Amino acid sequence: MRRRKEGGGRGAGGCRAVVRRWARRGGKPTRFFLSCSRRLPVPECVLAMFREEELEEKRDDSSRHGGRVRCFPHERGNWATHVYLPYQAQEEFLELLELLASHARTYVPSLTTMEEFHVSLSQSVVLRYHWINPFMQSLKEHLASFHRFFCVADRVKVYTNQNKTRTFVGLEVSTGHFQLLELVSEVDKVMEEYDLPVFFKDPSFHISMAWCIGDLRGSLEGQCLQELQDIVDRFEDSARILRVQWEQIRCKSGNKFFSFPLR
Repeated sequence: MRRRKEGGGRGAGGCRAVVRRWARRGGKPTRFFLSCSRRLPVPECVLAMFREEELEEKRDDSSRHGGRVRCFPHERGNWATHVYLPYQAQEEFLELLELLASHARTYVPSLTTMEEFHVSLSQSVVLRYHWINPFMQSLKEHLASFHRFFCVADRVKVYTNQNKTRTFVGLEVSTGHFQLLELVSEVDKVMEEYDLPVFFKDPSFHISMAWCIGDLRGSLEGQCLQELQDIVDRFEDSARILRVQWEQIRCKSGNKFFSFPLR
C-alpha cells in the first residue's frame, strides 16, 4: 500500500502544511484558499482573519493619518492592542478644546485637535490573532468587580510618546488617580499572562486633546502652558465639564473593539 506523504492529506493539518509552503513562495493565503476551495471547504473565520489583516496592512500608511508612524511595524498575524477608558466629548468640552488649540497654535501652528478622547490603561502592545479572544475573556474576568467612578481632569500638561516622534497637549487627572491605578493593576495582570509590557510606572493619567509631529515640548511648555491653564481655569462651567464619570472600559485590537461595562 502506498504511503501518503507527510502533510499531503486533505485534512486540516495537510492544508496548513500546504499553506505554509505556499506562503514561503510568496503566495497570498486568500488566493490559496480560493484556489483549493472546491476540494476543501475553508472555515469563514479563517478567511475573515486574512481579509482583516489585509485591510489592516492598507491602513498602515503614514500618509493617511498626518504623518503618524506606528511604534512597531505591522506584521501579518500581529494586532496592535490598547486598553483605555473612552470619553464622550460634549459640546462644552469641544468649545474648550477649540479655545486651547487656537491659543496653542500661536506657538505651534501644526497642532491638530484629537477626534476621539480617552484615558489610557495600557501601553499599545502586540497580540497574535489567536490570542485576541482569550485575552478579552481574561480582561473581562479581571475587570468584572469594578464600579463606575468619577475623575477630574483639569491640569494642562504636555507629553511626548516614548520615541519622541509626537507631542501632545492633555488634561491630567487630578482626582480619581487611585481608582485608575487599581484598574491598571488588573490590566497589568492580564498583560503578564501573555508576557506583554505592563503600563508605565507612576503614570500621569490624562486625556489628550491635541497633537503634533516631533518633540515640541520646548515650544509648548513654560509661558504657553501657563496661558493654557489660565484658559481652563477661567472657562465657564469647567468644573462641571471636566468631572468625568467612567462607565465602561474598552479595548481596541486591530480594527476590533471590545467593551467591558463597569457596575
